[in-house]
Amino acid sequence: MSWTSPGPGWLFCPADRPERVAKAITLADLAILDLEDGVAPERRAAAREALGAIAAPPGSYVVRLNPVGTADHAADLEALERLEVPVVMLAKTESAAQVASLAPRRVVALCETPLGLSRVEEIAAAPNVVGLMWGAEDLAAGLGGTSSRRADGSLSDVSRYARARALLAARLAGVVALDTVHVGIDDESGLRVEATEAAAMGFDATPCVHPRQVGVVRDAYRPTPGQIDFARRVLDLWAGTEGVIRVDGVMVDGPVVAHARRTLRRAGEAAD
Repeated sequence: MSWTSPGPGWLFCPADRPERVAKAITLADLAILDLEDGVAPERRAAAREALGAIAAPPGSYVVRLNPVGTADHAADLEALERLEVPVVMLAKTESAAQVASLAPRRVVALCETPLGLSRVEEIAAAPNVVGLMWGAEDLAAGLGGTSSRRADGSLSDVSRYARARALLAARLAGVVALDTVHVGIDDESGLRVEATEAAAMGFDATPCVHPRQVGVVRDAYRPTPGQIDFARRVLDLWAGTEGVIRVDGVMVDGPVVAHARRTLRRAGEAAD
């Protein structure tokens, strides 16, 4: 089921805050209207009610649902029956069957528990999955840990394992690949490093938890002028050749050409 991310800067926003929702939809490439952890349990009914008053195209946002099997999940589904929400995000996805239960809606599966990440390939391959995200914080909690990161702020080894496995699963299934959030709102440099690495690895987006993170993520995913220039020259010199060539001391073969094409696509240039 084909779907394309509208850009790298997604933004979580509690659905019970209409003023924030309007800002998130305007600011972000895609808003994630949250009915789960971003909303206090006693406010979730109000959050569902507020969804009906959103004056924005359905394609400008997705709605994060509570986990399958919870009373809140059942109430979420009841609320969605009255709304046009073609794409939802399922919190704490743990099986392909859970995703299938949401058909015909398209689903961004959020795998953030040990069980969910152990089944990430199966989940990503579910017919109505269009995106896959992994979550570092819930994973650390589910493993009995106290942090998803090292003391220097970088992802721990188990987080990096989960990150790589989620990316591979998304790419094998041909769905949108989303990195985890960076919860350090004031750690702009750390977010920039992490999002730059995510883009280089092949992720399509890094969801944000605060509006000011969106610009940092967009900048991180945008290729530098030097990268764009190199990619252009690679494709120019590769055209009509066979085998391997050398560009700026770099051996260029098929995979490097593929990197160059993706760089230009990220820059908004046709590269095929």
